[in-house]
Amino acid sequence: MKRFISTPDAPKAIAAYSQAVEANGMLFISGQVPIDPSTGKMVEGGIEEQTRQVMKNIGAILDAAGYSFADVVKTTCLLSDMANYPAVNSVYGTWFPGNAPARAAYAVTALPLGSLIEIETIASK
Repeated sequence: MKRFISTPDAPKAIAAYSQAVEANGMLFISGQVPIDPSTGKMVEGGIEEQTRQVMKNIGAILDAAGYSFADVVKTTCLLSDMANYPAVNSVYGTWFPGNAPARAAYAVTALPLGSLIEIETIASK
């Protein structure tokens, strides 16, 4: 059985996707970009500010589904420029102070709304 997760504390889905879907004890969070849900706009600043907002959005979805960052088993980071990888890693790591989940990171040619970063997440109970 699937459960669809939606929270006003993360950006609304703007196309044919859900913020997250839970199935068989696993939570699949759609790629999050650095939109501030209170304004509906991309956060100002560089890669650190954008990464921080993406992680906040992921945290809000995890919380709405009854999960936490401790339940995250895999993330995929999409970056507009791999030169941003060290800064992303520095901010990202603050959400995983112990054992970090498995992760892949890729440079892509373009991200939604001109974002510098998008992260999708899988969590498991």
